[in-house]
Amino acid sequence: MKKQQPKQKVEMNALEQININAAGIDVGSEEMYVAVPPGRDAESVRCFPAFTVDLQKLADWLKSCGIDTVAMESTGVYWIPLFEILEKRGFQVYLVNVRNLKNVSGRKTDVLDCQWIQQLHTYGLLQPSFRPPGEIVAIRTIVRQRDMLVEYRSAHIQHMQKALTQMNLRLSNVLSDITGVTGMQIIRAIVAGERNPKVLAEFRDGRCKKSEAEIIKSLEGHYKREQIFALKQAVELYDFYDQQIQACNRELEVMYKEFDPPQAPGTPPPTPKQGKPCRSKSSLELATSLYRMTGVDLTQIDGVNALTIQKVLSETGTDMSKWPTVKHFVSWLRLCPNNKITGGKVIRTGVLPTQNRANTALRIAASSLKHSDSALGAYFRRLRARIGAPAAITATAHKLARIIYSMLRDHKPYHDCGSDYFEEQQRAIAIRNLSRKAAKLGLRLEPSTPSTAPEFVS
Repeated sequence: MKKQQPKQKVEMNALEQININAAGIDVGSEEMYVAVPPGRDAESVRCFPAFTVDLQKLADWLKSCGIDTVAMESTGVYWIPLFEILEKRGFQVYLVNVRNLKNVSGRKTDVLDCQWIQQLHTYGLLQPSFRPPGEIVAIRTIVRQRDMLVEYRSAHIQHMQKALTQMNLRLSNVLSDITGVTGMQIIRAIVAGERNPKVLAEFRDGRCKKSEAEIIKSLEGHYKREQIFALKQAVELYDFYDQQIQACNRELEVMYKEFDPPQAPGTPPPTPKQGKPCRSKSSLELATSLYRMTGVDLTQIDGVNALTIQKVLSETGTDMSKWPTVKHFVSWLRLCPNNKITGGKVIRTGVLPTQNRANTALRIAASSLKHSDSALGAYFRRLRARIGAPAAITATAHKLARIIYSMLRDHKPYHDCGSDYFEEQQRAIAIRNLSRKAAKLGLRLEPSTPSTAPEFVS
């Protein structure tokens, strides 16, 4: 019979008013409904327009009512100006997930909403959402802007592929990336009016794996005026978005230089890890900026690069004290199990769905460890064989998050023990488990020689 684990007991106290000077705000695109405790003003609920002048009056009214802390729901992006004004005026602002406020039905007017928020906040029943410091918020805005531009640019790459395919120019069959050096030179020559496949194939870069003859064969097609026009516009739009992405990179570089580093200035730049492909100049500059920002080189972790770390840090920041333990951190990232237990039985498992961008970045990094000759790579492959790829990606992303948390908290470098060390560890664990099972059966496990088969000795 399976031994039951002791159940954790939680002390349940009667509700008491924790935040006496609490206010609740129902955020809207045009109006803000604000509720304060009864007796603080002739009107305990007031409505303010969403203009900046009126938001300043809202803050003045809260000050006159003796309010210390304010809770508001995260409605779209309408909460951001009010949040910043209240925070600047010295209020403790709780930004609350709307999902946590809608558990009681029958409350769907603006007045009742703000009163309900104020009441829950008074009894300490609301948990604030994490919001990084202002410096990180500024970096996060540019990083998200850059991600949006990359997404838009990728759509025009598809438009280029579509125009080429409709002319039966199978360039994507011989090039892994048509936006590489060879592909873009050929496409620009086609747009400029060149039609001779032999001339176009001369743009082949020396590093291209396909031969010139194969490229010539792929460029035999039907050049149509309308498709050339569509291809030209797709190339122009691709170039435009690429310029905007480079502008974002330059702005981020300036922000990183202005960022107040946790370590003393003048820290040495990170060195490329042995066994990893050489970093480009822009990637190395970004890695150096992130190293100065954090004090540790997170790009030494297998499976992650500078862009991955940039995306994670822009969402989480560099201060890990916001999460008391690493378990809180991975829970916030939605990388831990969410087991539903009732009647002593687990009725549902798995992680909760999320749109957390750091979660997505870590999952992509975890999936790239498929062929990595590292301890993390061996860990991922072992889990994938046992529980499948989706669960293995989640578990490996969980481990990456724990490593990042520990490095940022303790400021210690990452050291990879290698796949052989991991496999040896797993072998030792398997032998220990077998020895324990054999001992329960009154047997002894002995290693076998190469010429004899393993056997149990009683």
